[in-house]
Formats: sequence, structure tokens, C-alpha cells
Amino acid sequence: MPADNTPSLQDAFALGTGNGALSAASYLIDYAQRSVLFWDVMRQRGNGYREHMAMPAPHVLNYKAELIVDGRKLDRPVNYALARIIPPDGVEIDPKRRPFVVVDPRAGHGPGIGGFKADSEIGVAMRAGHTCYFVGFLPDPMPGQTIEDIARAEAFFLQTVIDRHPEAEGKPCVVGNCQAGWAVMMLAAVAPELFGPIIVAGSPLSYWTGQRGLNPMRYTGGLFGGSWVTAFTSDLGHGTFDGAWLVENFENLNPANTYWKKPYNLYAKVDTEAPKYLDFERWWGGHVNLNGEEMQFIVDELFVGNKLAAGEVKSSNGIAIDLRNIRSPIVVFCSKGDNITPPQQALGWILDLYDDVDEVRSYGQTIVYCVHQSVGHLGIFVSGGVARKEHGEFASNIDLIDVLPPGLYEAVLEAKSTDSHNGDLAHGEWIMRCEARTLDDIRALGGNTVEDDRRFATVARVSEVNLALYKTFARPFVRAMVSEPVAEMMHRMHPARLQYELLSDANPWVAPIATAAGWVRENRRPIDSDNPFVVAQETMSKQIVAGLDAWRDFRDGMTETVFRTFYGSPFVQAFFGVDPASDKPLRKAAKSALHRELVQRRIAELKARVGVGGLREAVVRAIIYIGIPRGSVDERGFETVRRIRAANEKTRAIPLAEFKALLREQFYMLLLDQEAAVAAIPALLPDDPAARAEGLAIVREVISARDAPSGEVEARLRRIARMFTGESGSPTLTVVGSGSDGSIREAS
Repeated sequence: MPADNTPSLQDAFALGTGNGALSAASYLIDYAQRSVLFWDVMRQRGNGYREHMAMPAPHVLNYKAELIVDGRKLDRPVNYALARIIPPDGVEIDPKRRPFVVVDPRAGHGPGIGGFKADSEIGVAMRAGHTCYFVGFLPDPMPGQTIEDIARAEAFFLQTVIDRHPEAEGKPCVVGNCQAGWAVMMLAAVAPELFGPIIVAGSPLSYWTGQRGLNPMRYTGGLFGGSWVTAFTSDLGHGTFDGAWLVENFENLNPANTYWKKPYNLYAKVDTEAPKYLDFERWWGGHVNLNGEEMQFIVDELFVGNKLAAGEVKSSNGIAIDLRNIRSPIVVFCSKGDNITPPQQALGWILDLYDDVDEVRSYGQTIVYCVHQSVGHLGIFVSGGVARKEHGEFASNIDLIDVLPPGLYEAVLEAKSTDSHNGDLAHGEWIMRCEARTLDDIRALGGNTVEDDRRFATVARVSEVNLALYKTFARPFVRAMVSEPVAEMMHRMHPARLQYELLSDANPWVAPIATAAGWVRENRRPIDSDNPFVVAQETMSKQIVAGLDAWRDFRDGMTETVFRTFYGSPFVQAFFGVDPASDKPLRKAAKSALHRELVQRRIAELKARVGVGGLREAVVRAIIYIGIPRGSVDERGFETVRRIRAANEKTRAIPLAEFKALLREQFYMLLLDQEAAVAAIPALLPDDPAARAEGLAIVREVISARDAPSGEVEARLRRIARMFTGESGSPTLTVVGSGSDGSIREAS
């Protein structure tokens, strides 16, 4: 018997020797019935595909929606649209909360995955009280539309949302899934004034990056000689790139799941699994198209070229798109189980743009990342568990994320229990804590060496050469041979479509399956899972999966070996203009002398304003100062601030944007000269003892929301309390050798 205690085929059959004939007969009946039901589900899948693609605007949203803007009617028409999601019964929307705008990926599949089920990005945002909008698209692009046209349309969509919600306390939170993530980031770099917090989920912002032996998809461009294949595929489509090819790329990543696990899971659980399977296939089979120019831009600039993080992507008027221009908090959600967009690709752009956390802060940027341990790429958007946990926490705490001081944080989710301190201050079943991180924490996730980057830089050069050769010598012949009717025929004959079309009622040989399936359901005789033949079936299934996984591992290993050997050759690198001896980063964003000058001016302004302000500034400065040793911000503390703000007539009138500016200014003052900023607090306090006492009470309440103060936090709180109460005759707290962490110790 195997080491994992799974019975062999011989053992499984031997289990039924006492009553083998009966077990075999029962299994054969069940096998025949399952087979009929399985093929009937395939028939339903084909019919569903045909019905879905016949819709004027195919989507898989689980919610009713109201069309707000049709992108086809804009000055530069695109096949995108903005819709408002109509809240289901029982869901209350707070008009003062910022709206959410969910942008779905146009990467081969149709729109709607962000609202695919009740527990989804859209679902959890509405349950948190936010109005939700959805940016979707039609299957076919408008003639001549470009990525830049789509960006203009999405900018118009966001301005429309802003105009519709003048009472909201913040700009819209924009969620960009997968391909939509980098599109949203590019737009935010060009038009930062349109954005509140940005959530990018499973988005490849640094495509070269990955880990050896784990991320084979990034090698594809090199093995095919670059992006000329994209141009060739678009020419075969008469100027249109068929999204079914993208879906096929995803399918090939995991052949065991594609060719066995997914259909076998349906067959094994055919009595219960059909609805879930059909719902997913309705989205998975809803292929959409892109213009050839759109797809060429994506491959050349973002994938093979990997230019976005380096600030080398330019608009049509020559302006470089620099992600450091984004002024909104950025939430990056990724997973170690994602083989399409691993954490290195989702987070590598941070290392390309910045040298350290201080540089992140100098640009006023707040970056929060969350790394799931196991969920796959689709699970980031589809999994109900992920929606209820991670996306639910992001939605509930989006205002907390918006006011976080600039820097790099990791979102850590802790299960809430009856023992949790002030658990009523946390939303849902989890407590979110944003812990301060450094760039070394990103590097610890793994990534490329300089030698790896040289290989990918060589691919980029090879791609440019091959694309130019294709356009000059081959494209004229391909376009001459592929007329529009020929392109349409190849489009319809794509294997990804035929598997749906052939197994539908449109095929007269398939239609009788429905009658047989009806009879089977009336006479269904399922068997127990402990039947020895079912055990043997499961054992065989595991062996098939193991075999396909072994083939995948061999294929991926060979792919990586060929890629590394060829593009790692010093001769090949030198031939294509890449210095094989260089040890400098090849995709590092350039530094700006103007930015450094502006930072120095801002530092001087902040130092001059250390003693400016009143009780409000003193309270905020004190809270930040006391909480620094914790190295994190907890949602319970922010919820306490929210409640105090709502209960107090004076603080209720302070807009969230003003509070955010206040908090950031006080944080920067403490960052520049902590002791000088703290020493100035008494000068900010009013003479009124009652006002001081009220301010100190707020400080204590916020600091104690997470847990009882102790250690360094408690010492700092006592120091601040003496300042607020004016106890100059009491034992004082003397700063001895204040270090970079601002640590202090008490002395009488």
C-alpha cells in the first residue's frame, strides 16, 4: 500500500471479495447513470454558452444593474460601460460612505466576476454600506479603440461617480482585478485626483519577476521569440485578438485540473455539483476579443517589455506614466498559490520604484499588501471565503486605509473571538491590523537576481527585432491571405468554442441525451462512497492527476532550463545589446532632482509648523507618538476615533480629507524630529483644564482600544498625560539617548 495510506487498485478490489458481485453490479449501474448525467450537464453547459453569448451584453453579475454611461457614445467610443449596482432587499446603503467602483479584467473572459455571487467584492462592499458601481465591457471592441481610449473612458466614469456623490466623505475606492489592476494604476498615475483608495487584486505589475521553478508563465514570451506571435494572432483575426487564446494559456498552466480534475469532480459529484459547475463555466466560456493594437500594447509594454514599474510607458503625447504620482493608498492583494500572478509580480514594482520606505513616504504614498497563503488566481476574485474575509475587511476598513500615515504596511487578519479585547469595535469576524514593513520584507518573498533580469531584458530586445522582421516581411502576406470571412471561420472553429458548440442542442446527436437524463433522474440509484469500486475509481483518479502533474513539472522544468540557457548566454545577450557583465538593475525607475528639491522644501515647512496648532493637533500628535512602538495600526483604534468623531459636534464637522491631511502632517513632524515635535505639545494645549482633560480622555480611549497600554507605550502615555495635566512638579520623564526608533526610558 502507498505511503499515504491510499489503497492500491488491487487492495481496493480485494475489499469487496465478500460481496463482490453485488458491489460490482451496483457500481456499474451508478457508473452508467453518472455518465448519462455528466454528459447532460455538458449539454446544458453548451446550451448555456449559446444563450450567454446571444445576450446583448453578456455578463455573470449576480445583481441587477442600472446603466449610467455607455462608453460607445463617448467622443472616442469604447466597448466599456459604467453601471450602478442595485442593492438587494435588506442591504442598507449609507450615502456618506465613499462609493466603490469594481473594474473587471478583460483578459479573455467576459465581465461580472467581481459580483459573481452574494459573497463577492461587490457583495461585501454593499453590506459595508457603500454604493457600488461596476465597469464592464462588451465582447467585441469598438473599431480602432486603444488602451488610452479606455483610460479616458474610465476617467469619465470616475468623474461621473464623484459628481453623483457630492455628500460622500471620500473619493471612490476603485477595485481593479487582474488585468484591470494595472490599467487602474496607470490611470491613477495620470489622474490622481479622481481616486480614493485603490485595491489591485492578482494584478501583474512587474511581469518579469518570479521564483525559479514556480512561475513558468513569464517565460512564454521568450520561448516564442517575443511579441511577433501576438501580431500574427491578431492578423489571423483580421485585426482582432481572440481572447480564447488567453483562456487557453491559463488552461495549459495546470493540465491536471483542465483535463481531469475539473471534469472528474463533476462526474464524481454529479448529483450536487452541476449548478456550481454550470455557473462557473458560464463565465469561463464567455470569451471576449481585443483589438490587435490593444493586445500588442499590453504584451510589448507590460509583459515582455515590463516597462510600467520603471516609468517607461508613455502616453500618446509623450508623457511618462510614473506610478509614484499616485496619491491614493494602494492595497495589493495577492496569493502564494497564484501561478498566474504570484506575489513577486504583484509586489515587485515597489522595489523597482523605491530604494527604501523613507522614499515611499517622501512621495506621500501609502501601500498596504496582503498575501494569502494558498488560494489560486481565480479564487482571489471568485472564492466566497476570500470575499468574506480579505475583501470584506478591505471594504469595512477602507477609511482606515485611507488615513494611514505614508509608508509600507502588511494587512494582517486575526480571527475575532470572545476573548478579543474590545471585539465590538471590529467589523465582521476578523480584526485587521496594518503592520509597518520595510522593503526587505518584500525582498524576502523572493524574486529575480540581476542575472535573471538580464535574461528578460534580452527577451525584450529579441522581441523588438522579431516584431520588426514580422511586420516587414511576413505581415503583408498574412493579411493578404486572411480575409474577414476566413478570420470569422477560424474564430468559430477555435477549440475553446467548439467544446461548447458541439455539446449543445444545436448538435442533433446530442439532443437525445436530455431524454435519457430525465429517465435516469427518476430512477437514480447512487452508491455509497465506501463501495470498493468507488475507492478504486478514486485511487485511479489520483494516479492520473499525479501523472499529469509530473508531466507539467517536467514541461515547466524544461521550459525554464531552455529559457535560462539560451537567454543567459553572454553571446546572445551581447548580440542583442545587453551587457552580460552589467550588475546594475535594468528596470529601475529614474530619480528626480525636482522631487528631492520639493521634499527639502516640504521638510522646512513642516519644521517651521511644529509649534503651530491647537488641541486637535496636540491630540493627534500624541496618539501617533504613543502608538509608534506598536509598529502597527489596528482597526479598533480607528473605529474608536470614528465613534468619537460622530458623537462630538465639533469633530463631526471635520471632513475625512481634512482629518487625513492633519494626521499625515503630524506624522511627518514626528518622523523628522520626534523629540522636538513632542516637546512642542504643551504649547499647543489650551489653558482650559476641562478641554485638556477631554483631549487626554480621547488619547487614552484610542490607545486602549486595541489592548491595555504596557511597556514603551505605557511610558509614553504617562509622559503625554503629564503634559496634558500640567503636572510639572511630578516626576518627569527624561529622554535618554533617543534612537531611530524613538525609544525612551523613565528617570526621576
